[in-house]
Amino acid sequence: MKRYRLFATVLLVMFGCLLSACSTADNTADKGKTNTVTDVKGNTVTVPAHPKRIMSVTTGTDEILLGLVETERMIAVSEGLADPKRSNVSGIAKKIPNTVVRNPSVETVAALEPDLVFAQEWIPPEKISALRDMGIPVVICKTPRNFEDVRVTVRLIAESVGEKERGEQLLKMMDGELAEIKAKIDKQPEDKKGKSIALVSIMPAYGGKGCMVDDVFAGAGAKNAKALAGNKNGVAMTKEQFVACDPDYIFLPSYDDPSTKEQKYGQEYMSDPSLQEMRAVKERHVMHPWAHYIYNISQNVVFGVQEAAYILYGDEFKQTRDRYLSAVPEDKR
Repeated sequence: MKRYRLFATVLLVMFGCLLSACSTADNTADKGKTNTVTDVKGNTVTVPAHPKRIMSVTTGTDEILLGLVETERMIAVSEGLADPKRSNVSGIAKKIPNTVVRNPSVETVAALEPDLVFAQEWIPPEKISALRDMGIPVVICKTPRNFEDVRVTVRLIAESVGEKERGEQLLKMMDGELAEIKAKIDKQPEDKKGKSIALVSIMPAYGGKGCMVDDVFAGAGAKNAKALAGNKNGVAMTKEQFVACDPDYIFLPSYDDPSTKEQKYGQEYMSDPSLQEMRAVKERHVMHPWAHYIYNISQNVVFGVQEAAYILYGDEFKQTRDRYLSAVPEDKR
Protein backbone atom coordinates (compact mmCIF):
# COMPACT_ATOMS: atom_id res chain seq x y z
CA MET A 1 0.00 0.00 0.00
CA LYS A 2 2.85 2.38 0.90
CA ARG A 3 4.54 1.64 -2.42
CA TYR A 4 1.26 2.37 -4.23
CA ARG A 5 0.84 5.69 -2.46
CA LEU A 6 4.45 6.64 -3.21
CA PHE A 7 4.00 5.72 -6.88
CA ALA A 8 0.76 7.74 -7.08
CA THR A 9 2.45 10.74 -5.48
CA VAL A 10 5.33 10.61 -7.95
CA LEU A 11 2.87 10.44 -10.85
CA LEU A 12 0.96 13.48 -9.55
CA VAL A 13 4.16 15.48 -9.17
CA MET A 14 5.30 14.53 -12.67
CA PHE A 15 1.87 15.42 -14.09
CA GLY A 16 1.97 18.78 -12.32
CA CYS A 17 5.40 19.53 -13.69
CA LEU A 18 4.22 18.61 -17.18
CA LEU A 19 1.23 20.96 -16.92
CA SER A 20 3.48 23.71 -15.64
CA ALA A 21 5.90 23.20 -18.50
CA CYS A 22 3.06 23.30 -21.04
CA SER A 23 1.67 26.45 -19.47
CA THR A 24 5.07 28.12 -19.57
CA ALA A 25 5.48 27.08 -23.18
CA ASP A 26 2.08 28.54 -24.04
CA ASN A 27 2.91 31.82 -22.29
CA THR A 28 6.25 32.19 -24.02
CA ALA A 29 5.30 30.83 -27.45
CA ASP A 30 4.83 34.31 -28.87
CA LYS A 31 7.55 36.01 -26.82
CA GLY A 32 9.92 37.88 -29.07
CA LYS A 33 7.83 37.23 -32.18
CA THR A 34 6.61 40.24 -34.16
CA ASN A 35 4.34 41.17 -37.03
CA THR A 36 4.23 44.27 -39.20
CA VAL A 37 1.15 46.33 -40.04
CA THR A 38 0.62 49.44 -42.13
CA ASP A 39 -1.30 52.15 -40.33
CA VAL A 40 -3.61 54.77 -41.83
CA LYS A 41 -0.69 57.18 -42.36
CA GLY A 42 1.21 54.59 -44.38
CA ASN A 43 3.70 53.83 -41.61
CA THR A 44 5.00 50.27 -41.36
CA VAL A 45 4.78 49.43 -37.66
CA THR A 46 6.43 46.42 -36.02
CA VAL A 47 4.12 45.06 -33.31
CA PRO A 48 4.29 42.08 -30.93
CA ALA A 49 2.71 38.95 -32.40
CA HIS A 50 0.39 38.72 -29.38
CA PRO A 51 0.53 42.01 -27.45
CA LYS A 52 -0.46 41.79 -23.80
CA ARG A 53 -0.14 45.38 -22.55
CA ILE A 54 -2.37 47.20 -25.01
CA MET A 55 -3.81 50.67 -24.65
CA SER A 56 -5.25 53.39 -26.83
CA VAL A 57 -5.50 57.12 -26.31
CA THR A 58 -8.99 57.71 -27.73
CA THR A 59 -12.41 56.36 -26.73
CA GLY A 60 -13.37 55.10 -30.19
CA THR A 61 -10.31 52.85 -30.45
CA ASP A 62 -10.86 51.75 -26.84
CA GLU A 63 -14.36 50.51 -27.67
CA ILE A 64 -13.09 48.60 -30.68
CA LEU A 65 -10.39 46.98 -28.55
CA LEU A 66 -12.98 45.93 -25.96
CA GLY A 67 -14.71 44.03 -28.76
CA LEU A 68 -11.53 42.26 -29.87
CA VAL A 69 -9.29 41.36 -26.91
CA GLU A 70 -9.63 40.03 -23.39
CA THR A 71 -9.68 42.76 -20.76
CA GLU A 72 -6.55 41.23 -19.19
CA ARG A 73 -4.63 42.24 -22.33
CA MET A 74 -5.50 45.93 -21.88
CA ILE A 75 -3.60 48.01 -19.33
CA ALA A 76 -5.68 51.19 -19.55
CA VAL A 77 -8.97 52.56 -20.84
CA SER A 78 -10.37 56.07 -21.27
CA GLU A 79 -11.92 57.20 -17.99
CA GLY A 80 -15.20 58.17 -19.66
CA LEU A 81 -15.82 54.56 -20.69
CA ALA A 82 -15.73 53.45 -17.04
CA ASP A 83 -18.53 55.89 -16.08
CA PRO A 84 -21.91 54.07 -16.17
CA LYS A 85 -23.75 57.38 -16.62
CA ARG A 86 -21.91 58.09 -19.86
CA SER A 87 -20.83 54.72 -21.20
CA ASN A 88 -22.40 51.55 -22.56
CA VAL A 89 -19.27 49.51 -21.79
CA SER A 90 -18.62 50.55 -18.19
CA GLY A 91 -19.14 46.99 -16.93
CA ILE A 92 -16.15 45.61 -18.83
CA ALA A 93 -14.13 48.85 -18.77
CA LYS A 94 -14.02 48.66 -14.96
CA LYS A 95 -12.11 45.38 -15.21
CA ILE A 96 -9.13 47.18 -16.72
CA PRO A 97 -6.60 48.27 -14.06
CA ASN A 98 -5.99 51.88 -15.15
CA THR A 99 -8.07 54.75 -16.51
CA VAL A 100 -6.60 57.67 -18.43
CA VAL A 101 -7.93 60.92 -19.78
CA ARG A 102 -8.69 61.19 -23.46
CA ASN A 103 -5.44 61.96 -25.28
CA PRO A 104 -3.17 61.43 -22.23
CA SER A 105 0.32 62.88 -21.99
CA VAL A 106 3.39 61.05 -23.29
CA GLU A 107 4.57 60.65 -19.69
CA THR A 108 1.28 59.01 -18.65
CA VAL A 109 1.41 56.54 -21.52
CA ALA A 110 5.09 55.69 -21.01
CA ALA A 111 4.62 55.10 -17.28
CA LEU A 112 2.16 52.29 -18.03
CA GLU A 113 4.78 50.47 -20.16
CA PRO A 114 2.46 49.42 -23.01
CA ASP A 115 3.67 47.02 -25.66
CA LEU A 116 1.24 48.49 -28.22
CA VAL A 117 -0.60 51.83 -28.45
CA PHE A 118 -3.41 52.91 -30.76
CA ALA A 119 -4.10 56.53 -31.65
CA GLN A 120 -6.40 58.30 -34.06
CA GLU A 121 -5.05 60.56 -36.79
CA TRP A 122 -5.91 63.81 -34.95
CA ILE A 123 -3.40 63.08 -32.17
CA PRO A 124 -0.44 65.50 -32.54
CA PRO A 125 2.37 63.89 -34.58
CA GLU A 126 5.01 65.04 -32.09
CA LYS A 127 3.30 62.93 -29.42
CA ILE A 128 3.35 59.88 -31.70
CA SER A 129 7.03 60.48 -32.49
CA ALA A 130 7.91 60.81 -28.81
CA LEU A 131 6.31 57.45 -27.99
CA ARG A 132 7.97 55.74 -30.93
CA ASP A 133 11.34 57.19 -29.91
CA MET A 134 10.87 55.36 -26.59
CA GLY A 135 10.48 52.09 -28.48
CA ILE A 136 6.69 51.93 -28.05
CA PRO A 137 4.91 50.80 -31.24
CA VAL A 138 2.07 53.17 -32.15
CA VAL A 139 -0.56 52.33 -34.76
CA ILE A 140 -2.46 55.33 -36.12
CA CYS A 141 -6.09 54.64 -37.04
CA LYS A 142 -8.77 56.55 -38.92
CA THR A 143 -11.18 58.76 -37.06
CA PRO A 144 -14.29 57.09 -38.51
CA ARG A 145 -16.69 59.39 -40.36
CA ASN A 146 -18.90 56.64 -41.78
CA PHE A 147 -19.61 52.93 -41.37
CA GLU A 148 -16.94 51.93 -43.90
CA ASP A 149 -14.30 53.80 -41.88
CA VAL A 150 -15.38 51.75 -38.84
CA ARG A 151 -14.85 48.55 -40.82
CA VAL A 152 -11.39 49.67 -41.96
CA THR A 153 -10.43 50.58 -38.39
CA VAL A 154 -11.72 47.33 -36.89
CA ARG A 155 -9.67 45.34 -39.41
CA LEU A 156 -6.51 47.34 -38.75
CA ILE A 157 -6.80 47.00 -34.99
CA ALA A 158 -7.70 43.31 -35.24
CA GLU A 159 -4.64 42.65 -37.41
CA SER A 160 -2.42 44.62 -35.03
CA VAL A 161 -3.48 42.63 -31.94
CA GLY A 162 -3.32 39.27 -33.73
CA GLU A 163 -7.08 38.73 -33.82
CA LYS A 164 -8.07 38.87 -37.51
CA GLU A 165 -10.79 36.24 -37.12
CA ARG A 166 -12.38 38.13 -34.25
CA GLY A 167 -12.24 41.27 -36.37
CA GLU A 168 -14.27 39.64 -39.13
CA GLN A 169 -16.65 38.16 -36.58
CA LEU A 170 -17.18 41.59 -35.03
CA LEU A 171 -17.99 43.11 -38.42
CA LYS A 172 -20.50 40.33 -39.11
CA MET A 173 -22.17 41.16 -35.80
CA MET A 174 -22.26 44.83 -36.73
CA ASP A 175 -23.76 44.16 -40.15
CA GLY A 176 -26.24 41.74 -38.61
CA GLU A 177 -27.52 44.42 -36.24
CA LEU A 178 -27.87 46.91 -39.09
CA ALA A 179 -29.76 44.38 -41.20
CA GLU A 180 -32.12 43.63 -38.32
CA ILE A 181 -32.85 47.32 -37.80
CA LYS A 182 -33.46 47.82 -41.53
CA ALA A 183 -35.87 44.87 -41.66
CA LYS A 184 -37.94 46.46 -38.89
CA ILE A 185 -37.85 49.89 -40.52
CA ASP A 186 -39.05 48.42 -43.82
CA LYS A 187 -42.27 47.46 -42.04
CA GLN A 188 -42.93 50.96 -40.67
CA PRO A 189 -45.57 53.29 -42.16
CA GLU A 190 -44.26 55.22 -45.12
CA ASP A 191 -45.23 58.58 -43.63
CA LYS A 192 -42.73 58.03 -40.81
CA LYS A 193 -39.80 57.40 -43.13
CA GLY A 194 -37.54 59.92 -44.82
CA LYS A 195 -37.77 62.53 -42.08
CA SER A 196 -35.03 65.16 -41.84
CA ILE A 197 -33.04 65.39 -38.60
CA ALA A 198 -30.70 68.20 -37.55
CA LEU A 199 -28.14 67.43 -34.85
CA VAL A 200 -27.48 70.29 -32.44
CA SER A 201 -24.21 69.40 -30.77
CA ILE A 202 -22.04 70.82 -28.05
CA MET A 203 -19.43 70.54 -30.80
CA PRO A 204 -20.86 73.32 -33.01
CA ALA A 205 -19.01 72.26 -36.16
CA TYR A 206 -20.20 68.64 -35.93
CA GLY A 207 -23.21 67.20 -37.73
CA GLY A 208 -22.88 68.45 -41.30
CA LYS A 209 -22.24 66.47 -44.48
CA GLY A 210 -19.31 64.09 -44.16
CA CYS A 211 -19.65 62.92 -40.56
CA MET A 212 -20.94 59.76 -38.92
CA VAL A 213 -24.51 61.04 -38.48
CA ASP A 214 -24.95 60.87 -42.27
CA ASP A 215 -24.84 57.07 -42.02
CA VAL A 216 -26.58 56.91 -38.63
CA PHE A 217 -29.61 58.84 -39.85
CA ALA A 218 -29.66 57.01 -43.19
CA GLY A 219 -29.52 53.69 -41.34
CA ALA A 220 -32.61 54.80 -39.42
CA GLY A 221 -34.44 55.63 -42.65
CA ALA A 222 -33.99 59.39 -42.22
CA LYS A 223 -31.96 62.26 -43.71
CA ASN A 224 -29.31 64.59 -42.33
CA ALA A 225 -30.97 68.02 -42.50
CA LYS A 226 -27.69 69.90 -42.17
CA ALA A 227 -26.22 67.99 -45.11
CA LEU A 228 -29.33 68.70 -47.20
CA ALA A 229 -28.86 72.42 -46.44
CA GLY A 230 -25.28 72.29 -47.73
CA ASN A 231 -23.61 72.45 -44.33
CA LYS A 232 -20.33 70.50 -44.24
CA ASN A 233 -18.86 68.78 -41.21
CA GLY A 234 -16.27 71.03 -39.60
CA VAL A 235 -18.24 74.19 -40.37
CA ALA A 236 -20.64 75.57 -37.75
CA MET A 237 -24.16 76.26 -39.00
CA THR A 238 -25.52 79.70 -38.13
CA LYS A 239 -28.91 79.96 -36.46
CA GLU A 240 -30.23 81.70 -39.56
CA GLN A 241 -29.19 78.71 -41.66
CA PHE A 242 -30.64 76.39 -39.03
CA VAL A 243 -34.03 78.09 -39.20
CA ALA A 244 -33.93 77.99 -43.00
CA CYS A 245 -33.30 74.23 -43.14
CA ASP A 246 -36.39 73.70 -40.92
CA PRO A 247 -35.90 69.99 -40.07
CA ASP A 248 -38.65 67.56 -39.08
CA TYR A 249 -36.68 66.63 -35.96
CA ILE A 250 -33.99 68.26 -33.86
CA PHE A 251 -31.67 65.97 -31.90
CA LEU A 252 -29.97 67.33 -28.80
CA PRO A 253 -27.73 64.47 -27.59
CA SER A 254 -27.70 64.23 -23.80
CA TYR A 255 -26.98 61.93 -20.87
CA ASP A 256 -30.31 62.49 -19.10
CA ASP A 257 -28.62 64.49 -16.39
CA PRO A 258 -29.65 68.17 -16.02
CA SER A 259 -26.18 69.07 -14.75
CA THR A 260 -24.22 67.87 -17.79
CA LYS A 261 -22.75 70.39 -20.18
CA GLU A 262 -24.51 68.65 -23.09
CA GLN A 263 -27.91 69.13 -21.48
CA LYS A 264 -27.21 72.76 -20.58
CA TYR A 265 -25.93 73.55 -24.05
CA GLY A 266 -29.04 72.13 -25.68
CA GLN A 267 -31.38 74.03 -23.39
CA GLU A 268 -29.56 77.33 -23.91
CA TYR A 269 -29.37 76.85 -27.68
CA MET A 270 -33.08 76.11 -28.06
CA SER A 271 -34.16 78.96 -25.75
CA ASP A 272 -33.42 81.42 -28.56
CA PRO A 273 -36.74 83.09 -29.56
CA SER A 274 -35.72 82.98 -33.25
CA LEU A 275 -36.01 79.17 -33.22
CA GLN A 276 -39.51 78.89 -31.80
CA GLU A 277 -41.31 78.95 -35.17
CA MET A 278 -39.38 75.98 -36.52
CA ARG A 279 -41.46 72.96 -37.49
CA ALA A 280 -39.66 70.60 -35.09
CA VAL A 281 -40.28 72.97 -32.18
CA LYS A 282 -43.95 73.46 -32.98
CA GLU A 283 -44.52 69.72 -33.38
CA ARG A 284 -42.54 68.92 -30.23
CA HIS A 285 -39.95 66.98 -32.14
CA VAL A 286 -36.99 68.36 -30.17
CA MET A 287 -35.58 65.08 -28.90
CA HIS A 288 -32.77 63.92 -26.61
CA PRO A 289 -31.11 60.73 -27.90
CA TRP A 290 -28.53 59.17 -25.61
CA ALA A 291 -25.30 60.95 -26.48
CA HIS A 292 -22.89 58.02 -26.29
CA TYR A 293 -24.81 56.00 -28.87
CA ILE A 294 -25.31 58.96 -31.21
CA TYR A 295 -21.68 60.09 -31.03
CA ASN A 296 -20.30 56.55 -31.27
CA ILE A 297 -17.58 55.81 -33.85
CA SER A 298 -16.91 52.14 -33.05
CA GLN A 299 -18.77 48.95 -33.96
CA ASN A 300 -21.33 50.08 -31.39
CA VAL A 301 -22.49 52.87 -33.70
CA VAL A 302 -25.26 50.45 -34.68
CA PHE A 303 -26.94 51.32 -31.40
CA GLY A 304 -26.87 54.97 -32.46
CA VAL A 305 -28.90 53.91 -35.48
CA GLN A 306 -31.34 52.10 -33.22
CA GLU A 307 -31.50 55.12 -30.90
CA ALA A 308 -32.59 57.30 -33.84
CA ALA A 309 -35.07 54.64 -34.96
CA TYR A 310 -36.58 54.50 -31.48
CA ILE A 311 -37.30 58.23 -31.60
CA LEU A 312 -38.73 58.04 -35.12
CA TYR A 313 -40.79 54.85 -34.90
CA GLY A 314 -41.41 53.98 -31.27
CA ASP A 315 -41.04 51.21 -28.71
CA GLU A 316 -40.22 48.39 -31.13
CA PHE A 317 -36.70 49.89 -31.20
CA LYS A 318 -36.36 50.59 -27.49
CA GLN A 319 -33.04 49.44 -26.01
CA THR A 320 -31.01 49.52 -22.84
CA ARG A 321 -27.92 51.71 -22.50
CA ASP A 322 -25.42 48.95 -21.84
CA ARG A 323 -25.42 47.26 -25.24
CA TYR A 324 -22.15 46.56 -27.01
CA LEU A 325 -20.76 44.17 -29.59
CA SER A 326 -17.83 41.90 -28.78
CA ALA A 327 -16.22 38.94 -30.51
CA VAL A 328 -14.41 37.99 -27.28
CA PRO A 329 -15.85 34.89 -25.57
CA GLU A 330 -18.07 36.04 -22.72
CA ASP A 331 -16.01 34.37 -20.01
CA LYS A 332 -12.89 36.25 -21.15
CA ARG A 333 -14.32 39.77 -21.32
